[in-house]
Amino acid sequence: MTEPKRVAILGSTGSIGTQTLEVIRQHPEDFIVEVLTAQNNADLLITQALEFSPNVVVIGNESLYEKVRDVLQPKDIKVYAGTKAIAQVVEMDTIDVVLTALVGYSGLIPTVNAIKTGKQIALANKETLVVAGEIITALAKENRVNIYPVDSEHSAIFQCLIGEFHNPIEKIILTASGGPFRGKDRKFLETVTREQALKHPNWDMGAKITIDSASLMNKGLEVIEAKWLFGLKTEQIDVVVHPQSIIHSMVQFEDGSIKAQLGLPDMRIPIQFALSFPDRLKSDFERFDFMNYPQLTFEQPDLKTFQNLQLAYDALAKGGTAPCVLNAANEIAVAAFLNKEVGFLEMSDLIGETLEKAEFIAHPSLEDYVEMDMRAREITKELITNKV
Repeated sequence: MTEPKRVAILGSTGSIGTQTLEVIRQHPEDFIVEVLTAQNNADLLITQALEFSPNVVVIGNESLYEKVRDVLQPKDIKVYAGTKAIAQVVEMDTIDVVLTALVGYSGLIPTVNAIKTGKQIALANKETLVVAGEIITALAKENRVNIYPVDSEHSAIFQCLIGEFHNPIEKIILTASGGPFRGKDRKFLETVTREQALKHPNWDMGAKITIDSASLMNKGLEVIEAKWLFGLKTEQIDVVVHPQSIIHSMVQFEDGSIKAQLGLPDMRIPIQFALSFPDRLKSDFERFDFMNYPQLTFEQPDLKTFQNLQLAYDALAKGGTAPCVLNAANEIAVAAFLNKEVGFLEMSDLIGETLEKAEFIAHPSLEDYVEMDMRAREITKELITNKV
């Protein structure tokens, strides 16, 4: 790399955001932190800003504005607050790449604004493409913006395709760890607790994505994201359970050859690659040793027990606003599970019922997506209220 890239990190206090700053800390000559944003974690945001001296900081929770401002403004760091400020700050001329690590639907509008102003995107917020993949990909093409995937699975596919973009894909194979409940039956899942579901065997992630992994919804969202990132049909996307999480995903080409990308489960590697592409920067991350993993195993996902993955496939096949509704219902259902308002298996029931009740729009506009997201959340909340 020649000139350092100026990076905006949306969601800098979360799991992906903090690991992104670890990467930047290792490569101060290659990256400059231009913007940091957080929703509620003002203390960590202040600590990060004092270390990296960004041009701008945004705290989403407006009630925390004065706390952040009073510390950072004397350091010549501009401080703003609110959801609209997060969506607007990405338009700054001084930003080269926007890493979107916001949780859920909240990443959509900031990503749209960043693309419209020609910023390159490092995408850790899969829900943006789940909700409005058709619009996002069209906008990116129109504005000549590249979307570099940060998810380990999609980064793996992207890495396998380098040098192969002219060769048609027969199918891709997304790997899934199976989560903490791999091999368990529905009777077991009826009584699992919030604490059990938050114990992922391989990855250290935020609460929402950890629950999504346990329910296989995370893999369902990744299936939908893959369709838009790589221009695939639903039937070209397979999922295989790989408990060791060493093979991060695979591509099968028309001649039958399969390429796989391997490595230890460490999100800093795909984060660094998304920021540094087309270069690979040196790192001191732990190296994979085949002798420590004498067996790599694979199995079919259990779609009858873990219905969320099937719901995601169905929503993708239906198209239109169905994936948007799926995502909105899931966000509400997961929040309810984390608040101990519904059981683990009830999350799938809520999502399925919301998909049945919500209006369907085959060719939605961005405004339609925004409206359907709100409506789907209302429907799911009503279903939860009626169950309690």
